[in-house]
Amino acid sequence: MSDDKSAPVPAATMMPPASEDKALEASVSPVLREATGESNVYRVDPRPNKRVRWYSYLTTYDFWIVLAIGQLLALCITATNTFSSFLAENGTNIPAFQVMFTYVLIILVYTSICLYHYGPRKYLRVAGRHGWKYLIFAFLDVEGNYFTVLAYRYTNLLSAQLLNFWSIVCVVIISFRLLGVRYKLFQIVGILVCCGGMGILLASDHLQGNNGGKGVNPLKGDLFGLLGATLYGISNVYEEWLVSKRPMYEVLSFLGIFGFCILGVQAAIFDRTSVQEAVWTGPVIGYLVGFTLCLSVFYTLVPFILRMASAAFFDISLLTANFWGVIIGIRVFGYVIHFLYPVAFVLIIAGLITYFLAGNVLGDSKKPWLGENQEGGVVGFGTAKLKALNAAKKAQAEEGENIA
Repeated sequence: MSDDKSAPVPAATMMPPASEDKALEASVSPVLREATGESNVYRVDPRPNKRVRWYSYLTTYDFWIVLAIGQLLALCITATNTFSSFLAENGTNIPAFQVMFTYVLIILVYTSICLYHYGPRKYLRVAGRHGWKYLIFAFLDVEGNYFTVLAYRYTNLLSAQLLNFWSIVCVVIISFRLLGVRYKLFQIVGILVCCGGMGILLASDHLQGNNGGKGVNPLKGDLFGLLGATLYGISNVYEEWLVSKRPMYEVLSFLGIFGFCILGVQAAIFDRTSVQEAVWTGPVIGYLVGFTLCLSVFYTLVPFILRMASAAFFDISLLTANFWGVIIGIRVFGYVIHFLYPVAFVLIIAGLITYFLAGNVLGDSKKPWLGENQEGGVVGFGTAKLKALNAAKKAQAEEGENIA
């Protein structure tokens, strides 16, 4: 997957791309440069001749794309949970081992793309220079997922889901303290509305007696859940930072390689007996294929939402996964829906919309840690820097037409 450089979206003032994007830089006329004497600065009005209003971002294609990606990611999570349930029902409970197939697929796809763009020598240089960053990212990703799954084994369902809220808190705190993100009032309100919707959903589960009972060891499960949510939150913020600075195919390539190695050791220690006792039938293999494809799509789409939106929006988007899980449960497992579920879903969607009522046509795509002109960022699909360059090209074309 290469970073798309063709999406024409309006943008603000930006710096030109790095050396690998010289062709795109050369296509922008010097007429668009500021009269400051700087040869590498572009001034682009995000909405020429239009006033930016509090609802401006909602009128852009970006908002609806981000909203759709968020719900697609929630559906991917629901699908992987459903396939895991099918595997367990067929006597195959291998949570760590089954994820390894996803990392293998990521390696095959994105390492191939990365080698095509870089070549073996540059790929090895990148590995030597940035490999430690991706090792940390892979560790956070693997262990966050592992301890979250482990929590469901020991505590009840209600407690495990409530602990997932902690990942949102971690994302907000880390983004604020370390990355310099400053949340606007509407964003805070949007997050709280989403959490309120999730609270109603969990309350309906409790009223129906679907909280999973007391659990085997609630304290142990809650601690695992808290650790998993913390690692998961850190991982999301870290990935947002990585994909804003590096090509997505590079990030996913090294995530696959290091994730496979870490999870392989973990599976060899903890899943060895489960793998030996697993039932390998046609349906089981089919469920594994479905699980692998859905999780691979999930990993592929996450960088897009982190570039176009943020880790906070990503986390609150996944809150609808429980609702989609119930919808699938009605059709597949014969669940009966509680009347509060639609109310909860509407509240979460309303919170997602409220999050972007901040009067900024760029939404969260402009990252504060990349500099005022995003000079520290990569030119890739969904980035504010690419939007600026596309807007500059469009302005150049319009100016040429006017002159003609």
